[in-house]
Amino acid sequence: MKILILTGKFGMGHYSVSKSLCEQIQSNHPNASVVIKDVFEYSLPNYSNAIYKAFNVMVNKGSVFYNQVYKITENRKYNMNPMFLKYFLPKLDNLIKDVEPNIIISTLPFCSQLISRYKMKYNPSLPLITCITDISSHSEWLNDNTNCYLVGSNSLKKDLILKGVPENKIFINGIPVKEEFKKSITNSSSNEKQLLIMGGGLGLLPKSKEFYNQLNSLENVKTTVITGNNTEIYNMLYGKYENINVLGYTDEVYKYMQKADLILSKPGGITLFESIFSETPLIAFKPFLQQEINNTNFILNNGIGKVLETSPDKCFDKIKKVIFDDAILDNLSNNIKNFKKQFDCTSIEKVLLTLEPNMDGACA
Repeated sequence: MKILILTGKFGMGHYSVSKSLCEQIQSNHPNASVVIKDVFEYSLPNYSNAIYKAFNVMVNKGSVFYNQVYKITENRKYNMNPMFLKYFLPKLDNLIKDVEPNIIISTLPFCSQLISRYKMKYNPSLPLITCITDISSHSEWLNDNTNCYLVGSNSLKKDLILKGVPENKIFINGIPVKEEFKKSITNSSSNEKQLLIMGGGLGLLPKSKEFYNQLNSLENVKTTVITGNNTEIYNMLYGKYENINVLGYTDEVYKYMQKADLILSKPGGITLFESIFSETPLIAFKPFLQQEINNTNFILNNGIGKVLETSPDKCFDKIKKVIFDDAILDNLSNNIKNFKKQFDCTSIEKVLLTLEPNMDGACA
């Protein structure tokens, strides 16, 4: 069995989901060959970094325009044509001829659109699984030539059905995360609270020194800040505070998330589901991208976290109240546990076995 996972690095969420899917497939089928390809790095090796940098600038500086485009296209008739189709289609054909996959999984709307068009022109029988990495039913994800959808929640399944996707094509597995996030651990019975602050793939974190001064002064609270690629915040905080531990990039976020009593973070879809699988309550920064606005509505509607109305430094009292109120934390944790009951973590197995009965065949 050969599986090709197509993705991109607009943020790191799509790529992270691809790696998690690869890990899950490999754990159940050690002999399966799973290849992850960034379609932009493969097709545009000299320009992909510039494309990703331009995207980061747009979402940071031009979020109003980005949100307008997102809203306008959200409920369009699906089967969108990907941009520069005539350029990407031959590149994709070469990749597929090289890998010879039995199944393709897409974790990026552009890739789903591209494969759908590829199937129309070259190989209509090639199975396509689309793993939606948002909790929104944006039409960019939807294509007639998709065989199955992996989705994050029952509410998203219902939205897809309303848009015309057959129910038997939709599987609820939660947005895929590393297996380590799913392992339960017993936290120490210490009275000391653990607060984890993260800025997502772009490292978007509070810049106010006063905010960190206030955190550092909280009695019996230890704060861990994961700055990712944000060297400015790392240098501002590292070694400056007795009760604040600062990390740059780490691939062991799960360790800190599972030990935390509360997470303060940008409301990205991957971080949201990492916190859900870890059963750790989340306070989300005020969102500015439309996907994040959708995510915060999702958080509030399901009672699995809180959302800040403005910048963290202006909401310090709210953060302080939540981390010291065990009743609030317990209620949020219980809601998360109940929410998780809808997940079928064997969904990817069921889909693969349906599309390819003879699973036989290492993660590249």
